[in-house]
Amino acid sequence: MLTVGHSTHAIEHFLALLTRHGVTAVADVRSVPASRFTPQFNRPVLKRSLADHGIKYVFLGQELGARSDDRSCYVNGQVQYERLAQTVPFGEGIERLLKGAATERIAVLCAEQEPLDCHRTVLVSRVLADRGASVAHIHGDGRLEGHNDAMLRLMSGFGLDQDDLFHTHEELLDEALARQEQRIAYVDKDLALGEVQQG
Repeated sequence: MLTVGHSTHAIEHFLALLTRHGVTAVADVRSVPASRFTPQFNRPVLKRSLADHGIKYVFLGQELGARSDDRSCYVNGQVQYERLAQTVPFGEGIERLLKGAATERIAVLCAEQEPLDCHRTVLVSRVLADRGASVAHIHGDGRLEGHNDAMLRLMSGFGLDQDDLFHTHEELLDEALARQEQRIAYVDKDLALGEVQQG
């Protein structure tokens, strides 16, 4: 399983990235598969471009998107990835990916170029890896980064890459992921405001 961010790439560059890594299907996990800044990646346009290159497209933003409609997934207006991962739709989306990976080389698509700045890595890939899937991330320059290497890079960024007497590697990784989630998880300002007013 691969992941990729469309960023502001020209569609030709994006398609070349997919072709280079043998991608046969794209699973779009954007909650809102549209952008006025990058219209080439709006859902219908992207679907056509992929089809022209023999690449299948499936939209999984309802199941695996970062902006949940489930209010129980929010605390202080911010999505909590652990709660989101426990929802039935999210589980169904993961199952579809795992099943599809048996016959297709799938790239999980979102917007951010840097894998660590996106829920496709911090949430979706984490769950896939926990389920035994092999995951790697396609960077904008075409290089591939294994998920374990990406996690080590994340830990290093927070100064948590050195094992210590009091914490296991897994605990340090969990801490790094929690800090990154706090940085990048979607915040519903209206929901946050409502909770403040109720308080």
